[in-house]
Amino acid sequence: MGRETNPRNDGETERTTGDSSGLSGLSSRRNVLRLAGIAGTGALAGCVGGGGGGGGQSIDAVNYGVLSPMTGPYGGLAEGQRNGAKLAVEHVNESDQFSFEMNAVYEDTEADTATGRQVAQKAVQQDDAQYLMGAISSSTALALNSFAESEEVIYNPGAAAMTVTGADCNEYVFRAETHTAQIAEAVAPWTAKNVGTKAWFHIANYAYGESVRREWKSRMKEANGSFQEVGVSRSQLGATNYGSYISQINNSDAELAVLGMTGGDLINFVKQAANQGLKDNVTLVSPTMTFQVVRGALGPAAYGTYGGVRYVPKIETGDNQSFASAYEEANGETPDSFARVAYDSIRMTAHGIEEAGTSDPEEVKDTLAGLEVPSTFGPNQFRECDHQAMNPVWVGENVEPDSGGPANVALRQKIEGENAIPPCSETECDL
Repeated sequence: MGRETNPRNDGETERTTGDSSGLSGLSSRRNVLRLAGIAGTGALAGCVGGGGGGGGQSIDAVNYGVLSPMTGPYGGLAEGQRNGAKLAVEHVNESDQFSFEMNAVYEDTEADTATGRQVAQKAVQQDDAQYLMGAISSSTALALNSFAESEEVIYNPGAAAMTVTGADCNEYVFRAETHTAQIAEAVAPWTAKNVGTKAWFHIANYAYGESVRREWKSRMKEANGSFQEVGVSRSQLGATNYGSYISQINNSDAELAVLGMTGGDLINFVKQAANQGLKDNVTLVSPTMTFQVVRGALGPAAYGTYGGVRYVPKIETGDNQSFASAYEEANGETPDSFARVAYDSIRMTAHGIEEAGTSDPEEVKDTLAGLEVPSTFGPNQFRECDHQAMNPVWVGENVEPDSGGPANVALRQKIEGENAIPPCSETECDL
């Protein structure tokens, strides 16, 4: 299962610390740390209790840039991501597992690739961030992948396209988000066996949508030899009118429509599909259909739909119940998947920093790969071959609650992390 840290008190989240407005210093702390590591003397040298491969250095402050799309089509999802990141920073600063202080600066990517790179550059070059977390759009995440590699900073993506830790991976990228192939591994075969075999794919026309179609199509075909793709359509990210696509699906032989879209795109599509009667003839399935924000926005329109479950607050895994309680106390609502991803991204990486005995990303990346650390899912790791977290996944059905209102998620099947993730030989990642 990988190397193991020595957990002591990993559930404390009571004190709020960390700078949410900015970080000090215009010079690169990475260079300072490297020089300190070479010299073995000076203000950053010292002894770290329980530290691993850092050669006895003390760990100075760790600076995180949290880059979330607070405006744009993913604004409704980004709030949870930001709140989860804030709770992670508080947790690190409160828990006696960590011998360093963590600071954070928060920026808005606007779900735009160019803006994402600009705010990442600001976080690293002006605010001295050594670590980055965020993005929900896979296109933005892929841009931040390459940025992290060029700047030699560690990046935790909040996006789900397979390529982020697949063909476009690099040694500085560590993802706690569950990617499309992990969801497909759990939900696509079950769907082909239990929902239908004649599928129409409607996808958002960018990396995430294409990843969903590719991963689901291959797994549905493997699971049921009767599977057919009866059609495919694509809409632009942020589109508002899906009437023509819905009519195409309604006039086809499709038994189900697999929707490779999320956020506002998915919400608008399903609302319009319900209004146009598509749900009377075709079952709607999406990897993100069970997301809390989606169910909340759709209300009764979500009833009878299916999706992959990356996370729901009720699961009894790891220390999830402690996390969910702390999040609800801080924010007045239960955490969603995006909050969980941000929280685990920062916390899992923090364990790698502690184990390395240094905040230098160059050393932490080598220590963190394959290191077994705590997570809301229990013992977890960014596996060595692609730095993808080995998360469990579930099949979920959105069902009508007795009281009406937003759908509840009924968990139909669980796939353990080691069984959900594709083998290293299939990732196209070359680390």
